[in-house]
Formats: sequence, structure tokens, C-alpha cells
Amino acid sequence: MARRGHSLLLLVLWTLTAPARPGPGEEGDGGWQRRGAAPAAVAEEERCTVERRADLSYAEFVQHYAFSRPVILQGLTDNSKFRALCSRKRLLASFGDNVIRLSTANTYSYQKVDLLFQEYVEQLHPQDPTSLGNNTLYFFGDNNFTEWASLFQHYIPPPFGLLGTTPAYSFGIAGTGSGVPFHWHGPGFSEVIYGRKRWFLYPPEKTPEFHPNKTTLAWLQDTYPALTPSARPLECTIQAGEVLYFPDRWWHATLNLDTSVFISTFLS
Repeated sequence: MARRGHSLLLLVLWTLTAPARPGPGEEGDGGWQRRGAAPAAVAEEERCTVERRADLSYAEFVQHYAFSRPVILQGLTDNSKFRALCSRKRLLASFGDNVIRLSTANTYSYQKVDLLFQEYVEQLHPQDPTSLGNNTLYFFGDNNFTEWASLFQHYIPPPFGLLGTTPAYSFGIAGTGSGVPFHWHGPGFSEVIYGRKRWFLYPPEKTPEFHPNKTTLAWLQDTYPALTPSARPLECTIQAGEVLYFPDRWWHATLNLDTSVFISTFLS
């Protein structure tokens, strides 16, 4: 059975490489993009098939999207303060000594590893397309709310909720080419703070073709090209400042096109 719930997510790809130092232009990308590093072979989709809305009311959200299809929300909140706090320099200064717990990026099987947050950040590196999910470590659902409260108190979540649900934040940082393979759980929102995140989504009744121990990057390179148009997922690249809403039990996989910082609000 696919993984069904996340309470709090700090997602950081763990690969061993020399520490990366931010270069000029930190203001634009928060210091997260490696200067002079060759990017992974990933790109945005040819055509976004998820609707973007900049003027969505709550009534429209409930009627057209909340229970039926994903939507990308634009301009509903201003998280510029939270974004400034999420720069590489400021996160390291505030949380570098925090111990975080990693899990393997595998849909069905999980191993745990503890590591300092600073070590993760300094070892961020583009994903190796040949790496298996059980060799790629992320931190899933084991973060300390108290330790990160000073950051999360500045985040403004999307203004839409669902009756009977309680929001829970999930924070992530991941390297270029990394991502989570197909899985499903309850509804939620995901906002990109820095970088770009490409999403692939299938409705609950349409189980995607994927191997649970292969990364999203491997799926994109090996499986995606052979899919017929009718078998392809809804897909779109979420830019910094945009928020994706995904309904309950929708299959989804993610792929970071840059080193990305992001936060999700799960409704459970």
C-alpha cells in the first residue's frame, strides 16, 4: 500500500559531495543554487495541464476543485517574509545544529538516519539518475515542531480549508533532480518558496505505472516517454510563489528542477 500520511515533512536529498558555497545573486534564489554546477537533465513539461487561478473564491474552490481536480493558486497570500527567512544563510544560522531524521525515498519501505541539518544543506547535489530510492535519503515526518516553530509561525497558508480537517505543515529542501515517487494520501497544498517543482498527478481510480524503488527522475527518463497521451498524468511545474492544491487520494510524484525550498499544508 502506498504511503498515506505526512504530518510534517522536511525533505532534503542526501548525497556525498563537497560543500557548496553560495555565489552572487543570493537575493534572487536565496543562495540555494550551486554556482558552476552542471544541472541534472530535467526540464519543464511541454504543456502544463493543471489549471492556474489567480482570482479563485472559496465557493469556486469547493465547487470546482476541492473534491475533483488539482489547481494552481496564484497571489492569494504574501509569504515574502517567510521566503526571506528560508534563505540558505538564514536557515543555516537558525537551524544548522538541529538533528533531523532522514527516510529513504522509497514508496513502500523506509530506513531512518539522523544527521545535522547543516550537513544536509552542505551536501546537496544533483540527483544521480541511476540511484535507487532506498539509496536516496530524505527526512520525513520526524521533525520537532518546537524547534522549527520560530520559522513556521511566519508562514501564511492558503486561505482555503476543508470541513472536518486540520492543517499540518510539511517543510522541505531538496537538490536538483530529486523528488518523491508516486504515492497518495489526504488532500493538501504545496507552495514553492525557492526553485521549481514539477508535479505528476493521477486521479484515484488511475494507478500510475511505476517501480516503488525507482526515483521520479528515473521514471521520467525510462517510463514517461513510452506513455500514450491517454496514459500520461496531469502535470505542471510549480514556480516560486505558486501553490498547488491536490485532492484526497490523488496519486502524485514530484521532481525538483532546481535546488528547491517548499512547504506543504496537509489537510487531515
